[in-house]
Amino acid sequence: MKCGAIVEEGYVREEVTHLTVMKTSLFYAGDGFAAYDSNGEVVFRVDSYGDTGELVLMDASGRCILTVRRKRPSLHQRWEGFVGEGTEGKKPIFSVRRSSIIGRSSMTVEVYNHPSEEYQIEGSFACRNCTIFNAEKEAVAEIRRKVDAANNVVLGKDVFVLSLKPGFDGAFAMGLVLVLDHIQGDDEVDGDDDGDGSENGSRVGVDPTHEDSTLG
Repeated sequence: MKCGAIVEEGYVREEVTHLTVMKTSLFYAGDGFAAYDSNGEVVFRVDSYGDTGELVLMDASGRCILTVRRKRPSLHQRWEGFVGEGTEGKKPIFSVRRSSIIGRSSMTVEVYNHPSEEYQIEGSFACRNCTIFNAEKEAVAEIRRKVDAANNVVLGKDVFVLSLKPGFDGAFAMGLVLVLDHIQGDDEVDGDDDGDGSENGSRVGVDPTHEDSTLG
């Protein structure tokens, strides 16, 4: 599997990594997220830049790692990612767009500094059930609903698990989460998909250290 840093080398791990991601905009205005590692420590947090339409991925200390924004005008809702804070005078390092294939609900990710490196995102982020595949059709990351193992309860969709294969850039993966949240996050999902009786956003305060993934 072709791997390596796309956004930042420090977020490329040698082992399978599970991050619990919570939507903090439940409590604060904006498009906020917080991502925790298996020890419950904050790895990433996200804020929006007011009316600029830019979303900024930061580390636990508030250092800006990545900025994403929607390209306007563009077909297929194209979003772009830029290293560091802001986009002025910078070239994007990747873009995400809806698939142009009729009847196919997927996203295509182009990585500009690695022209041969392309990813497909299959599934439904709105249902928190999607997988990121590399050009060799290998799963490199996945998003799944969070399960509270102690009570055997599937949590609300504002708490989910992002699982990463060894060698896949975690900062890049979180950037894709931000884009997916805007492209697919507001798609209508009727009722409770898992039939578990949990409500969207319920049980947000549970322990964020349990992993549930097929990646390892």
